Amino acid sequence: MMPNIGVFGPYTYLFTELLWGVVALALLWYSNAWRDAARTIAVLYPFAYVWDWYTLTVGVFSIPLRTGIDLLGIPVEEHIFMLIVPAMVVGAHETLKKRFGSSEE
Repeated sequence: MMPNIGVFGPYTYLFTELLWGVVALALLWYSNAWRDAARTIAVLYPFAYVWDWYTLTVGVFSIPLRTGIDLLGIPVEEHIFMLIVPAMVVGAHETLKKRFGSSEE
Protein backbone atom coordinates (compact mmCIF):
# COMPACT_ATOMS: atom_id res chain seq x y z
CA MET A 1 0.00 0.00 0.00
CA MET A 2 1.28 3.44 -0.95
CA PRO A 3 1.51 6.20 1.65
CA ASN A 4 -1.14 8.91 1.35
CA ILE A 5 0.80 12.04 0.50
CA GLY A 6 -2.47 13.91 -0.02
CA VAL A 7 -1.96 15.26 3.49
CA PHE A 8 -0.13 18.16 1.84
CA GLY A 9 -3.46 19.24 0.34
CA PRO A 10 -3.09 21.80 -2.44
CA TYR A 11 0.69 21.62 -2.12
CA THR A 12 0.92 17.87 -2.78
CA TYR A 13 1.98 18.10 -6.43
CA LEU A 14 4.43 20.90 -5.67
CA PHE A 15 5.90 18.96 -2.74
CA THR A 16 6.49 15.81 -4.80
CA GLU A 17 8.05 17.87 -7.58
CA LEU A 18 10.45 19.49 -5.18
CA LEU A 19 11.50 16.07 -3.86
CA TRP A 20 12.10 14.72 -7.38
CA GLY A 21 13.75 18.02 -8.31
CA VAL A 22 16.37 17.39 -5.63
CA VAL A 23 17.07 14.01 -7.23
CA ALA A 24 17.39 15.62 -10.67
CA LEU A 25 19.74 18.29 -9.31
CA ALA A 26 21.87 15.65 -7.57
CA LEU A 27 22.22 13.69 -10.82
CA LEU A 28 23.14 16.84 -12.74
CA TRP A 29 25.64 17.82 -10.07
CA TYR A 30 27.25 14.38 -10.03
CA SER A 31 27.46 14.15 -13.82
CA ASN A 32 28.20 17.86 -14.35
CA ALA A 33 25.60 17.88 -17.14
CA TRP A 34 24.11 21.32 -16.50
CA ARG A 35 24.66 22.60 -20.02
CA ASP A 36 23.26 19.46 -21.66
CA ALA A 37 20.20 19.60 -19.41
CA ALA A 38 19.63 23.30 -20.12
CA ARG A 39 19.88 22.72 -23.86
CA THR A 40 17.50 19.75 -23.72
CA ILE A 41 14.99 21.69 -21.62
CA ALA A 42 15.16 24.67 -23.99
CA VAL A 43 14.35 22.44 -26.97
CA LEU A 44 11.63 20.35 -25.31
CA TYR A 45 9.89 23.00 -23.22
CA PRO A 46 7.84 24.62 -26.01
CA PHE A 47 6.53 21.24 -27.20
CA ALA A 48 5.75 20.14 -23.65
CA TYR A 49 3.99 23.41 -22.91
CA VAL A 50 1.69 23.19 -25.94
CA TRP A 51 0.99 19.52 -25.28
CA ASP A 52 0.21 20.19 -21.62
CA TRP A 53 -1.93 23.24 -22.33
CA TYR A 54 -3.95 21.34 -24.94
CA THR A 55 -4.52 18.20 -22.87
CA LEU A 56 -5.58 20.23 -19.83
CA THR A 57 -7.84 22.45 -21.96
CA VAL A 58 -9.71 19.56 -23.58
CA GLY A 59 -9.99 17.70 -20.26
CA VAL A 60 -7.67 14.75 -20.86
CA PHE A 61 -6.55 15.03 -17.25
CA SER A 62 -6.91 17.26 -14.22
CA ILE A 63 -4.70 17.99 -11.24
CA PRO A 64 -6.74 18.19 -8.04
CA LEU A 65 -3.91 18.45 -5.46
CA ARG A 66 -2.25 21.61 -6.72
CA THR A 67 -1.80 25.19 -5.56
CA GLY A 68 -4.26 26.67 -8.06
CA ILE A 69 -1.67 29.12 -9.36
CA ASP A 70 -1.66 29.22 -13.17
CA LEU A 71 1.04 30.68 -15.37
CA LEU A 72 0.41 31.11 -19.10
CA GLY A 73 -2.73 29.00 -18.91
CA ILE A 74 -1.36 25.95 -17.09
CA PRO A 75 -0.61 25.18 -13.44
CA VAL A 76 2.75 26.41 -12.17
CA GLU A 77 3.42 22.81 -11.08
CA GLU A 78 3.29 21.71 -14.71
CA HIS A 79 5.95 24.24 -15.66
CA ILE A 80 8.15 22.81 -12.90
CA PHE A 81 7.40 19.28 -14.14
CA MET A 82 8.53 20.28 -17.64
CA LEU A 83 11.87 21.38 -16.17
CA ILE A 84 12.42 18.44 -13.83
CA VAL A 85 11.67 15.54 -16.16
CA PRO A 86 14.19 16.35 -18.92
CA ALA A 87 16.75 17.40 -16.29
CA MET A 88 16.37 14.04 -14.58
CA VAL A 89 16.60 12.11 -17.84
CA VAL A 90 19.77 13.93 -18.89
CA GLY A 91 21.21 13.63 -15.38
CA ALA A 92 20.49 9.90 -15.24
CA HIS A 93 21.91 9.31 -18.72
CA GLU A 94 25.08 11.26 -18.03
CA THR A 95 25.49 9.65 -14.60
CA LEU A 96 25.27 6.18 -16.15
CA LYS A 97 27.77 7.20 -18.82
CA LYS A 98 30.14 8.55 -16.17
CA ARG A 99 29.84 5.48 -13.95
CA PHE A 100 29.89 2.75 -16.58
CA GLY A 101 31.43 4.35 -19.63
CA SER A 102 30.02 5.24 -23.00
CA SER A 103 28.25 2.60 -25.06
CA GLU A 104 29.66 4.24 -28.20
CA GLU A 105 33.00 2.40 -28.01
